Amino acid sequence: MPHSVTNSANRLDRLPISRFHKTTIVALAFAYFFEFADINTFAITAPKVRVQWGSDVSHIAYVTSLSFVGMFIGSVVAGGLADRLGRKRTLTLTTVWFSVWSLTTAFAWDMLSMGVFRVLTSAGLSAMTVVAVVYLNEVFPRAKRGKFQAYVIMIGICGTPATNLIASLVVPMGEQTWRLVYLWGAMGVLFLVFLRKLVESPQWLESRGRHEEADAVLRSLESRAAAEHGELPAAAEPVTAEPAAKPGLGLLKQKKFLLPTLLLSVLWITQTIGFFGFSSWAPTLLAAEGVSVEDSIFFVALTTVGAPLGSFLAAQVTDRFERKWCLVVFGLIIAGSGLLYGLTFVPVLVVVFGFMVNLFERGYTALAYAYSPELYDTDGRSLGTSISYGVGRLSNAAGPLIIAGLYSGFGYMTVFYFIGGTWIVGALALALFGPATRKIRLEAARAAEAA
Repeated sequence: MPHSVTNSANRLDRLPISRFHKTTIVALAFAYFFEFADINTFAITAPKVRVQWGSDVSHIAYVTSLSFVGMFIGSVVAGGLADRLGRKRTLTLTTVWFSVWSLTTAFAWDMLSMGVFRVLTSAGLSAMTVVAVVYLNEVFPRAKRGKFQAYVIMIGICGTPATNLIASLVVPMGEQTWRLVYLWGAMGVLFLVFLRKLVESPQWLESRGRHEEADAVLRSLESRAAAEHGELPAAAEPVTAEPAAKPGLGLLKQKKFLLPTLLLSVLWITQTIGFFGFSSWAPTLLAAEGVSVEDSIFFVALTTVGAPLGSFLAAQVTDRFERKWCLVVFGLIIAGSGLLYGLTFVPVLVVVFGFMVNLFERGYTALAYAYSPELYDTDGRSLGTSISYGVGRLSNAAGPLIIAGLYSGFGYMTVFYFIGGTWIVGALALALFGPATRKIRLEAARAAEAA
């Protein structure tokens, strides 16, 4: 098969941020808002439904663990679909999928049906996330995509406190009002309102050999940008690329695909266990060690204020410095802050160190969303990102069991040694084996400026 000439990335990289990019930010932030809203709905409503249906804590753990299995399946399936059907179409399908199943959950009648619906919803949530990450990576200029990825997360993460507030108002209103929380999660389907304003990724079209369609999309984006900002600089010269690989798991045979996937799997496993281990267990462990339930929930609520600020911090550093080293530094700060959180029972210090964990963890996640797709070419970007992200989510099916065993067998502090250790492992893996990507971004920016 002959080599092909690729020009989409070169033409996109010299575009100024225009109305199309801003609309894309709003659309993806809207989808993320309801993804972050929906991912916490079961945790919020579980105490109510457990009493109603006479379930015990093990049933809650069962549903929670299976939800992460659903996330893994959804990620991998979405990665393959995005390579075959396109980024825009798959983004639409996955958003509709999780919205429909969230709506269906409102009509669950027992813990088994709840578990099935939550698995299907979680599959859609994770699927939408990885496709959105890839889509943003492929339509934004290389030199600026990290910053806007962080801004999208910063807006989207507000879905969590918004959902907590709504749930706190509606759940106590009656025996069945918990169902309204799932109706709220289903509002993500309104993403379809933005659909006609989005375009298919020209890089994906080009990788599939659909050069005329890619050119038509690029011409439209260029004409709109020129109308807003004046004459555009010339694009860098087209580059010769390898023939497009056939989509599918056969890519795992290629070293350039396998090695980044292994590294990113470590990144997402340590991030998932480290984050959910902390956020899910912190109030429970504080209460078990003598802090009142009310105080433990209040302390944890105060610490979550750091989450959107963390995404904002990531936006300030992600394109200015090497993303690999930003991730290493953030990971080590999280490890230290999480360990200090576990060492103290002084209320002010609990809030301060918890705030630090949330601040840098959300920043870490925004950085990782920008870094992950950069390690692949267009052919492997969707599948590689989805497999590594999905493996990370799958790991948390075992994470709660490990933490519960450590607490029961070795005590409170051991849990925080474990959580801190996972972040350190991720930081070391990135420091030793993580490819640097800033040089490529700078070269793209210089080429645009020179043109």
